[in-house]
Amino acid sequence: MQKRTVLLSAAAFAVLAATTHTWAQAQPKLKVGFMLPATGTFASLGTAIDNGFRLYVAEQGGKIAGREVEYVRVDDESDPSKATDNVNKLIKRDNVDVIVGTVHSGVAMAMAKAAKESGTLLIVPNAGAAAITGPMCAPNIFRSSFTMWQSGYAMGEVAAKKGHKKVVTITWKYAAGDENIKGFKESFEKNGGTVVKELSLPFPNVEFQALLTEIAATKPDAVFTFFAGGGAVKFVKDYAAAGLKKTIPLYGSGFLTDGTLDAQGNDAADLFTTLHYADNLNSKRDQNFRLAYAKTYKLQPDVYAVQGYDAGQILGIGLNATKGDAKNIQGFAQAVRMAKIDSPRGTFTMSKSHNPVQDIYLRKVVGKENVMDSIASKALADPGLGCKM
Repeated sequence: MQKRTVLLSAAAFAVLAATTHTWAQAQPKLKVGFMLPATGTFASLGTAIDNGFRLYVAEQGGKIAGREVEYVRVDDESDPSKATDNVNKLIKRDNVDVIVGTVHSGVAMAMAKAAKESGTLLIVPNAGAAAITGPMCAPNIFRSSFTMWQSGYAMGEVAAKKGHKKVVTITWKYAAGDENIKGFKESFEKNGGTVVKELSLPFPNVEFQALLTEIAATKPDAVFTFFAGGGAVKFVKDYAAAGLKKTIPLYGSGFLTDGTLDAQGNDAADLFTTLHYADNLNSKRDQNFRLAYAKTYKLQPDVYAVQGYDAGQILGIGLNATKGDAKNIQGFAQAVRMAKIDSPRGTFTMSKSHNPVQDIYLRKVVGKENVMDSIASKALADPGLGCKM
């Protein structure tokens, strides 16, 4: 009788193993839709995000939650007018399981609307528009980056502590720029400073000369700016060429000098910026990430690469909890909300509205690096205004 029980148990185990193997083999590929800029001002940022995400997947053996990853790409061209058509290609034509994108906030808001309506998982690896994790928040929408408010708010505190009283702000006139300036102004004025003038120009215009002349005439204590990509390169160079760098300190959201230092050269030297990543955090986690990225792509990683990598981490955490089921939004969201995400930037958690709660660093440009000076704001959480979830 005992021998028969052992034989039955062995047979049952063999059946279970065979079934499990068949189930694993039968798992369909995980279709990841990249909607990122491949051309235009933000093309290099899109490449870094793509690289970071793929590095995470490669570290998992090319699979997430047992599912082999297949990529579908759409160039969003940083054009909000094309965003709805582009995101619907991924959702309706390609039937992707998850969308990863994008850089431009105007495009990302159209993506969030489509994701919310369709229930498709969306992980935003850059665009910092508050609405995405504010009024447009949803259980299936996550962000691996920041809100524009966060880096602006942190620098407002820094500028006030440095004793500046009158500041001029300058940015592109679109959601990201407006919200970054709003965050700066909120904390700067809360700490006794005054924003005496808010200058802007349409995205992606880079004709700065008239505005630089206006800054010179205003004679503020300092200037705070948000630009990124090619626009950031030109602004920093034009600011120095106008002679303003020598007389009026320039502070920026970290995108001013992230991924742009090679092109900015000496004109960026000694600039202070605030961001959730720096080039010399010196944690073991960050060192391993930087080494792996450099070996794989023959490039040094920047904040965009980290955000792409962490988009992969968020996807992995959620899908491992749901055994690869991208439709189990409740299980996915619960796992991500409970997680402490071990990022190269430092450990972060997810807010109730699905935005990172993270340290914001004050960085100084030294050579071709954004070197950490200090922590400007510890575990800074975006307020998530308007989110009902």
